[in-house]
Parts: sequence; structure tokens; C-alpha cells
Amino acid sequence: MRQLNFQYTKRQEQFVFADADEVLYGGAAGGGKSFGQFLDAVIYAGKYPGSRQIIFRRTFPELEQSIIRYFEGNLPRELFKYNASKHSGKFNNGSIIDFGYMDKEADVYRYQGAEYDVIRFDELTHFTEFMYIYMFSRLRGTAPFPRSIKSSTNPGGVGHTWVKERFIDPAPPDTVFEGYNKKGIYTGTRIFIPAKVQDNAFLMENDEGYLRNLETLDDRNKKALLYGEWDLFDGQYFDNFEREVHVVDPLFTKGNIPSDWQFYVAIDYGLDMLAALLVGVAPGNKFYVVDEFYDGNQHPDGEHKGLIVSEAAAAIKGLMAGYTVRSIFAPPDLWGKSRDTGKSIAEVFRENGVPLRQVKSSRVAGWLHLKEMLQVKTDEQGGRTADLKIFSCCRHLIRTLPAVAVDPHDPNDVATEPHELTHAPDALRYFFAGRPREKTMPKPAPRYDFEFQRPKPHAGGKGRRIKPI
Repeated sequence: MRQLNFQYTKRQEQFVFADADEVLYGGAAGGGKSFGQFLDAVIYAGKYPGSRQIIFRRTFPELEQSIIRYFEGNLPRELFKYNASKHSGKFNNGSIIDFGYMDKEADVYRYQGAEYDVIRFDELTHFTEFMYIYMFSRLRGTAPFPRSIKSSTNPGGVGHTWVKERFIDPAPPDTVFEGYNKKGIYTGTRIFIPAKVQDNAFLMENDEGYLRNLETLDDRNKKALLYGEWDLFDGQYFDNFEREVHVVDPLFTKGNIPSDWQFYVAIDYGLDMLAALLVGVAPGNKFYVVDEFYDGNQHPDGEHKGLIVSEAAAAIKGLMAGYTVRSIFAPPDLWGKSRDTGKSIAEVFRENGVPLRQVKSSRVAGWLHLKEMLQVKTDEQGGRTADLKIFSCCRHLIRTLPAVAVDPHDPNDVATEPHELTHAPDALRYFFAGRPREKTMPKPAPRYDFEFQRPKPHAGGKGRRIKPI
């Protein structure tokens, strides 16, 4: 049998050797996702003789036009034989790869008795969450093989939202993290491996026009297919938010805080939630959300319990620990007096060591200003940047800021529902409403130097006059 030699990209190699129970590989078009699935499936089949895998597309014609062609076109028959009538292929070491499709949710029951060591979804966002979760029950077997679900996809499609919530929102790319279901039960580890057309050196070298074609797309499709942006949907308010531009790795640690930065905290608080953001202002009036504390209703991790003021104050002090914070901004509703105690929530915060500073801002003006701060522009080196950036540890702000929608009754305002999404963005809005503006020096008044001169005699008599020089 002749030896197989395949060229592959670094991202495809990362997908093959990813050490997680659930792996998502994808992002932009042209990143080599389908070939990555093929390559990984062949390597797994050779490494574990007698193993069983299945690769899904939404329809069978899609399988024939992509994945199946890779197997038939790149593997010799003495190694792999495909049975078109059974939609299945078998390796000479006994390993099997089935090619399945699920056009309707009821199609999952066609696999009710199957057992697989690896389940693969090509174009995962074309599937519903029910389809994906159901196939977990088919991930089983008696052989001691490592089992996983490995998927590849572009943004968009019927499954965009749930795929984003499962793989994109919880952690930065290339990071293995613990996954939980909606009941808070641990389900294993997950990782998202991003890929762009620029990562596919073979495509870039052999098809120069492909990148040019992507650049001619409309803005929405360009963000999805060229940049691999997940934070997009119809009715999105902050449609200029781009993770690649706005989310950055932390620039310092608590033990190495820059001395020339100024720090502020902004909060949105109620008994049902607390969103507190630590914001740093760097020289040049550049803004960074450095850290966050978040406890909100409908918390995605099921951790929400609600905090009374003393607990919220303790959480805010923990957020500020190690920093010199100039002000803590909060909305006006915290200054309303309680009928029972005669105190405002702001007073109780002060009694617990957290003095608040009231900010007043029009919702519309505040949201529009925040959108302006997110506007992507070109820096001196020709790269893409913005005046506001967010450290990658602030996962709830990163999750909710691009998720808020336009108010259906006012295109300049943010929709208040679902309420859980607005807590962290509101806190950020309060920061920009309260932050001190850069001081601008007033224009100097005209300066006059005076000297006294003896005037020439004139008909009106003698005297002195002041002459400006």
C-alpha cells in the first residue's frame, strides 16, 4: 500500500489534534474546513482500527458535492472503498465512516440504534440544536477509543445563535473550556478553532480571485464569510462590533498595572442583577474594559442568585482591588429614597464602602455615543482598530454587547427586551456618560502691553492717554 501524503494548514493540524470532547472549527469561507474534516477522519480511522465515524450534512446532495468527493478522490481503493447504496465507506483495517444527513428534526430517529466513536457535523449552523444534542446519545461503544463530536461551519444559518452560545461566547478562541447544559450539568470540554481564508495558504496561492470575490460581498456577508464574524444578526444595534478588532488579550496583570492609566467603575444594579465594569483610560484617550463582575437573571451558567447591596458592594470592591479607581458611576434610579428606610440604594452602597457618582444621560444619546466609540477605523500602520476595546476576560460584556437589538419603536434606541442582555451594555453606557472629558484649554484672551506716552499738545488741552502696543 502506498503512503499517503497530504498537505495541510496549521489550523487544520490544530483541528486534528484538538484535545476536547466537542470541537468547532470554522469562521470564514475558504478556511479549509471540509478538508480538515476529511483529514481528521482518515487519521482517526487509521489510528483506531475497527472504529466507527459518521459525517453529517443537512442534505445528501451536499455530502456528494463535498465530503464524499474528498474520500473518493484522495484515497486509493485498496485502502478505502465507498458503498454508494449504503452511503458508507470501509477502510482495509475495518474502520467505517458513514455519511448521513438530517433534513428534518425527525430524521434523527433514523440513527436511534447506531453507535459511533466520532460524530462529525460539516456546516454545523445548518442544523438545529435538537439535532446536535440528540446525537450525543449515539456517541458510545465498547471499544476503548477516544470519543468526540467534531464540527466545522461558517457563521449564519438556522443554527447560528445556539452554536454561538455553545462555542463562541463562553471563552476566547483556541481555549479549551468546560461546557454545561442549560440545567448547569457538566457535559465535557469544548474548544473553538477559528479559520479564515488567509489561513489557507494553498487556496490563496492557487485561486487569487477567491479573496477578491469575498471582498465584493455586501457588508453583512463580508463580515460572515471574509472575516468570520459571529456577532451579527438582523436588527442588531451594534452592527459595527467585530471581535477581532474590539476584543484583545489583557495588556497587563494586576501586579503590573500601568501608572499612566486612569481607572473607573460603572455599574448597573438591581436585586435581580449586578453588572460592574472596570474601565481603563490609556494615554491618547483610548478606552479599555479591563475586567467585569456579572450576576444577572437568566445567567447562562445557571449561577445567578441575586445580590443585596452589601453583597454587591463587596463584589465591586473585589473588582477594584489593586486599582486606584477615580469614580464609580451609577444610574439616577439608585438615588430614589425608600419609603421604609428613608435611604436610597446609593446611600446604602456608601455605607458599605462604595460611594457612587450619579450620571444622567439620554438613552439615545448614550447608545449613539457608545456606537461611535466602537466604530472601526484604520490606524497609522493600515490596520483596523477602534477607540474602545475589551479585554477577553470580560466574557459577559463580549456576549451581550453585540447581542442587543434595535428598539422596534425607535431605531436610535436599544430594545429593553430581553432584559438580561442590557445589564453590561447599560453599565458601559453609564461610564461614557460620567467620564471626565479631556480638558480643553480656552483660547487665551488678547494680551495688551501698555506704556504711557506724553501726547502732543492739541486744542483740547494737556493730558495723558493710554496707547496699546
